[in-house]
Amino acid sequence: MAAKTTGNSAGLRSEWFLSVTLLTCGVYSVAGKTFDSALANPLVLKATLLWLFSVILGSALSVVRHAEHLAVRLGEPFGTLILTLSVTFIEVMSITAIMLHGENNPTLVRDTLLSVIMIVLNGMVGLSLLLGGWKHQEQTYNLQGANTYLGVIIPLAVLSVILPDYTQTTAGPTLSFAQESTLAIISVGLYFAFLAVQTGRHRGYFMLGGEALGGEHGGAKAGARSIGYHVVMLAAYIVPIVYLAEWLAHPVDFITETLHGPDALSGIVIALLVSAPEAIGAVRAALANKLQRSVNILLGSVLSSIGLTVPIMLIISHWTDHPIVLGVEHADMVLLVLTLGLSIVTFSSGRTNILQGAVHLLLFVTFLLLMVQG
Repeated sequence: MAAKTTGNSAGLRSEWFLSVTLLTCGVYSVAGKTFDSALANPLVLKATLLWLFSVILGSALSVVRHAEHLAVRLGEPFGTLILTLSVTFIEVMSITAIMLHGENNPTLVRDTLLSVIMIVLNGMVGLSLLLGGWKHQEQTYNLQGANTYLGVIIPLAVLSVILPDYTQTTAGPTLSFAQESTLAIISVGLYFAFLAVQTGRHRGYFMLGGEALGGEHGGAKAGARSIGYHVVMLAAYIVPIVYLAEWLAHPVDFITETLHGPDALSGIVIALLVSAPEAIGAVRAALANKLQRSVNILLGSVLSSIGLTVPIMLIISHWTDHPIVLGVEHADMVLLVLTLGLSIVTFSSGRTNILQGAVHLLLFVTFLLLMVQG
């Protein structure tokens, strides 16, 4: 009994960041409006944005950590589902909080989706391949698995953010209700068909040597904690994220609406929050010469963002009567097409090196430059 009590105390001490998160929630419940009224002060604006972003990011990392432990305990396909749904929930709630706050932002979903694709397929893939190639010269992965990912990512990306520019039923880069419904059904259907392939008859496509299926939880250990403990802690970190995401919307909207910052800033902030936890794991895996795990994490992140977030946000947009614009335009479309094409080339041989990472990172820098200067 004493050993069990000591173990529980150690477990609670390891969750010290939860106290930071709850303290932040308490502070904002009391003084949140005071902070908002002082956002015109540059120091207050920067401190508020950094504080909220850091706390939400730390909570998101903790959510992924507990989801990984549940994934190990429950096995497949439940493990992949828990990880995917946890990150998707954070993304959806963050988008919804910002979308419903302040002026109507119909391009928020599109900006977030484009930012996720650019950050992951260019920034994080580039960093993983560059650092992995620098340390290990050449790395290998299962070509069939990468092609399976891209075989679903590319059509979903085109249908979600390129096709709306060319439909004629509605004005502008939008879709009609029937077209949105069809897109939602196709996205969810393809995602779960992929999930069945990944965790069923073609599990071997997503393994290389001893690296685990799915990659997202390949490095997690089951540990001594019960399933109930991880479920409770998962919920304990997710609930504050939902609350704090609403407060994060205030400084972000102040920058875009009052200071006339980049329109895509909201989307980039959300994309960083949902991509960072998995991206950290991907870079670590590449440095450990486990590129298969890194590929699974990164491509799986993009796939879940398109396959699940888009249909859910389409439903929420109709439910809240906030229409959304999905089609990317002008330079963004060129960069998106270039990124998808480059990804095909990068993941076409089963081997990667430092040059491929450098090219992806240069595209990411181009994306950031276009965001600032248009």
